[in-house]
Order: sequence, then structure tokens, then C-alpha cells
Amino acid sequence: MAKKENIVYLGTGRRKCSIARVRLFEGNGKITVNGKDLHEYFGTDILKVIVNQPFSVTNTVGKYDVICKVEGGGFTGQAGAIRHGIARALNEANAEYRPALKQNGFLTRDPRMKERKKYGLKKARKAPQFSKR
Repeated sequence: MAKKENIVYLGTGRRKCSIARVRLFEGNGKITVNGKDLHEYFGTDILKVIVNQPFSVTNTVGKYDVICKVEGGGFTGQAGAIRHGIARALNEANAEYRPALKQNGFLTRDPRMKERKKYGLKKARKAPQFSKR
């Protein structure tokens, strides 16, 4: 007897230098990031809220399990990338979620990136201290 396979919805999210590959299953709301529980991976509550925003907007809290692999960037960028990936996977799961996700901007990739350093400057815009002598 073959066991019943869960339907998997995929989504790729990006933010700054972070890339998140998200797999969404029907389940009870467990979120796993890089093999760790969400509360274990992200220390601050704000990042946990950011990750869960697509579920709260679409009223699907506790209906889907998430397995996510994320790499690159810092914790804030990774949380934003996971949010983007979850929103894309939810959109794939049910097209009725699209207006709510779109209205809150979760389907739009945030284009802001770190500005490159220019020669003659210490950072992207910070100039060396000026001295007359």
C-alpha cells in the first residue's frame, strides 16, 4: 500500500544578498529554517513576525508547514527572503490569496541593495575627513 504524498508548493524568495528556497506542505504550522525550528534560528521576535506575515494576511496560520533553506546575507535579509518565498508559495497554493499578498507588498521583490564602495572614499558615500593643512 502506497503512502499518501503531500502536495508541495515551492517558492523562491530574495532580499538583499539572501536567497530562500521554500517548500510549503499542508500541516499544522511548523516552520523549519536550515534544519532548525523558527524560534531557534531567529533570536528576535520581530524577525519571527516578518516570517509569519503572509500567513496572518491570508488567514492561514497553522494550516501549512514550511521547510526552508536560506543562505547569504544577515538575519534581517534572510527573514525578508523567507517571507517573499512563503508568499510566492501561498500564491501557487491558492490564487485567491494573491490580492491580499499583493496589497501588502509580499509578492514584490525588494530591489534595495547595498551600494558599492567608490574609489577615494572610505565607504559608498563616506569621504575622508577634510583638513586644510
